[in-house]
Amino acid sequence: MCGIIGYTGTKNAVNIIIEGLRKLEYRGYDSAGVAFFSDKGVDVIRCKGKIKDLASLVEKEAPASMTAIGHTRWATHGKPSEENAHPHRSDGVVLVHNGIIENYISLKKNLERKGYKFNSDTDTEVLCHLIRDYTNTLPLEQAVREALKEVKGAYALAVINEKEPGKVVGVRKDSPLVVGLGDGEYFLASDVPAFLSYSRDVIYLDEEEMVVLTGEGVLVTKLDGTPVHKDVQSITMSPSMAEKGGYRHFMLKEIFEQPRAVGDTLRGRFSLESGEVNIEEFGISEDILKKINKIFIVACGTSWHAGLAGKYMFEDLARMSVEVDIASEFRYRKPLVDSGHLLIVVTQSGETADTLAAQREAKKLGATVLSICNVVNSTSAREADAVFYTHSGPEIGVASTKAFLTQVSAIYLLAVAFGRLRGTLTADQSRELLEELILLPGKVEKALAADESIKTVAKEYFRARGFIYLGRGINYPIALEGALKLKEISYIHAEGYPAGEMKHGPIALIDEELPVVVLVSHDPLFEKMVTNIQEVKSRGGRVISIAAEGAREVCEISENCIVIPDTNRFLATVLFAVPLQLLAYHIGVLRGCDVDQPRNLAKSVTVE
Repeated sequence: MCGIIGYTGTKNAVNIIIEGLRKLEYRGYDSAGVAFFSDKGVDVIRCKGKIKDLASLVEKEAPASMTAIGHTRWATHGKPSEENAHPHRSDGVVLVHNGIIENYISLKKNLERKGYKFNSDTDTEVLCHLIRDYTNTLPLEQAVREALKEVKGAYALAVINEKEPGKVVGVRKDSPLVVGLGDGEYFLASDVPAFLSYSRDVIYLDEEEMVVLTGEGVLVTKLDGTPVHKDVQSITMSPSMAEKGGYRHFMLKEIFEQPRAVGDTLRGRFSLESGEVNIEEFGISEDILKKINKIFIVACGTSWHAGLAGKYMFEDLARMSVEVDIASEFRYRKPLVDSGHLLIVVTQSGETADTLAAQREAKKLGATVLSICNVVNSTSAREADAVFYTHSGPEIGVASTKAFLTQVSAIYLLAVAFGRLRGTLTADQSRELLEELILLPGKVEKALAADESIKTVAKEYFRARGFIYLGRGINYPIALEGALKLKEISYIHAEGYPAGEMKHGPIALIDEELPVVVLVSHDPLFEKMVTNIQEVKSRGGRVISIAAEGAREVCEISENCIVIPDTNRFLATVLFAVPLQLLAYHIGVLRGCDVDQPRNLAKSVTVE
């Protein structure tokens, strides 16, 4: 989830790019760079670190140019470093990229055979050389079109060529790109805030559309060259709101980014045709994984809930014994870990102190360590034997949302991989499970469509003093997650329980004042959940049901009901989490809480 920006006009382009990158820094902040036309052709300045570090370098050189592109990076391929920072160049062709190129390895091998040399570990440099190869015989925009015919993946690009001064070519597929129209100046960026100080008239590019910016104006076409008429829209939001994409809070923005985040996490990591998962991408061999006879999952907070859901997945799909620990407890109980065991650490930041301590303890005891992590080159990623990077992008809101969905999706994919390796899943069964993954981003989108009805439910219950969340089986960890979100965001006391445990104590809390949130899948435990709902109702409790489409009859016995799309019982966990996040968010807002920065909490807990 990097940020890109381009400009051509009459002002100092480099200053505009630096200013724009500051507004896009929420999209990534591990390295940055700018490329601009000069008397020598195209110059590039880039560095590891934040925009302020790049600005210091630019100030020293004081470049002046009327056309430039820039980038702020959230690393996906290659650690944060100056070599991996954008812009990348191949002779006179220079570009910045937001997205993931799935087939970069095969493209890279072909380009190396042609004599191209690679100086970074990124997938982006492949694009640069590929476009450069076509510019031998074609103008820039046509070279970009031809190159992208060979590319699989997601991209938003801004490309310049020193042979064509004053021109910026932009194109998008599965990554956002917006054009700003000024008076004799034109902008291209990942998001509106990058240029909102200069232009409020914008054109939003749609899928597989290209734009060419020159001093004379902008031209939008399809990738096949067909001209496209685009309506100009006027932006009325304030700059601070624009940084949040028009959303009131970063948390809400990140909740609505989840279809994209899940799609990016899964893209290119399995073959539906063969039913196989690309294990080698994680840096660990099948031979090592086949020797694993037990799994430990260790995490904190929301990530621990993802790990608890993962236990059900691994045990059912791969028939493996799994223990799940809160990281702060793991090393103090003297765990029985050895070389035949796999420790999976689940961490958004890769810097959580308790998780790192558990990871190091397991490593010392001989376990193989796999890190499910969102931050490239974080401590957890560096110290692990293998890494599954979730590509959720920066998460600014303290309460984790999109990181959780990508973690659960990643664990599901790993469970399918182990099932195939161990022979507990046939190729047909694996394909069926993977087909549901392909549909998952769209189903998350459908779950988000219930936002307005969830807001109505929140208005009814935001004054409640406490909540209980109930789930059975794999939905129990999601009940825990729903309760945690409400506690974090609204400061209302909430507890998650296995529904069958309710009669062993928690049922004493139920009265006419207590809302009870119930998660109901259409699965073998459906009838038991219906019984639990009736037990709550007979004691005056107010039931808010979140039910899969196949369990709609639950709505008839609930005060409030939110319906999610059907999927298998494992991925239902992802879809149940979405309305729980929205419910917590809207209750927090109605109570006047700071939902982006809740009191007493920090995004990454780096002390024990």
